Amino acid sequence: MNDQEQVKARIPSVMDDPGAISVAKVYAKAFLGSISEAEKDSTLEEFAEFLNAVLVQYPEFGKMLTTRSLNKEESLKLIDRAIAPHASELLTNFLRVLGRHERLDLLQQIYKQINKLRDAEAGKKAVVVKSATELSEGILNSIQQRLNESLGFIPVLQASIDQSVLGGLVIQVDDTVYDGSLRTRLKQLRGRLDNRSIHEIQSGRDRFSYPEGN
Repeated sequence: MNDQEQVKARIPSVMDDPGAISVAKVYAKAFLGSISEAEKDSTLEEFAEFLNAVLVQYPEFGKMLTTRSLNKEESLKLIDRAIAPHASELLTNFLRVLGRHERLDLLQQIYKQINKLRDAEAGKKAVVVKSATELSEGILNSIQQRLNESLGFIPVLQASIDQSVLGGLVIQVDDTVYDGSLRTRLKQLRGRLDNRSIHEIQSGRDRFSYPEGN
């Protein structure tokens, strides 16, 4: 496994950790609260460009910065030496705060939470749409329109491919999952058939237990 793969392998575990997500939300709110409305777009664009640099363009540097391979003092020196001369004072100071609290591994999750907060401010919310194969733009537009009509917010679709979804779709909003996959419908049908069989067996037993005339 090369270094870039190692960086990518680490990120999903942090991204999926409920504890890390909660901490990232706190930092995301603090970061947004420190920016004036007029500066938000440019500051978040800088944040996105920085993430792209440390995670994609220079993965060795990203690994050094985000995987705790350095101690706290070394991380702060790296920020001052390599990042401060090229980044805004606001972003640099924020990275220093993360470095002092050893939270630089949450950078990507923090950015994700920032975008969620921004969407919430605009009345938007992420909606995950899972399917076994890639959905066409026309189908996604149709899903978007139907969700617009039924939900109390503007859905931001996040389409993903999940081979375990056998036909149909699985749609998730926050912790609520709407499972319309063929696999689930078959499972539900199987459950109903099993319940019907049990009922028929029990009815047969009752008839034999209480014969006519007794």
